[in-house]
Amino acid sequence: MKKDLQIYLSNHNFFFDKILIKKRLEILNILNFYLKDQIFEDVLDIGTTNDLNKSSNFIIKNLKNIKSYKCISNQRINSNLFSKILTKSITKDLSEKEIADFKSDLVISNATIEHVGSLDNQIKMCENMIKLSKKYFVIITPNRFHPIEFHTKLPFIHWFNKNLHRKILKTLKLNFFSKEENLNLLSQSDLVLIMKKINFDKYEIKKIKFLNFTSNMILIGSKSS
Repeated sequence: MKKDLQIYLSNHNFFFDKILIKKRLEILNILNFYLKDQIFEDVLDIGTTNDLNKSSNFIIKNLKNIKSYKCISNQRINSNLFSKILTKSITKDLSEKEIADFKSDLVISNATIEHVGSLDNQIKMCENMIKLSKKYFVIITPNRFHPIEFHTKLPFIHWFNKNLHRKILKTLKLNFFSKEENLNLLSQSDLVLIMKKINFDKYEIKKIKFLNFTSNMILIGSKSS
């Protein structure tokens, strides 16, 4: 782990941790309401982590009516929660066997798409999630245009164009988050653009609010006819 990121994490603000957990509970309630009365044979989690923090992997652990769990992650996952684990980036091409083995009723990704790099990578991730979904896919991501950016805990500077924002982060010694490969924030219009580019229109975007601004977006796509 980069030294500047270690310093950043060591000064992590407990206040924001509490907000994060509260917002993820709101997201969970929305998903459980939207998907209510449905039984899913399997759920595939995209971007799983080994982080033991209370807020990590919170969504999939608390979804209702799930029989079994699988995951795809670029990290090596040590958890008995998952019946199948694929160690691979979701932005890479998937083989026919990988698709067959990991295709699931529900495919869900929480706070991952902003960390996969370029717009092309974000598009590829969404394409792969659709391929892997039998019924539904869910993408949850923070809103770029909330006044506070919850990774850096800094206000407003992420509203500048992305190149300027990254230069400011680098000046502030937040080198990890200054790189597109580590942080590429999305707005609602960005999500709509991605769905348009992959020619998928059977989705809706739900919103979570904080300080009267949209803090998180939940894109729910349906594969049903």
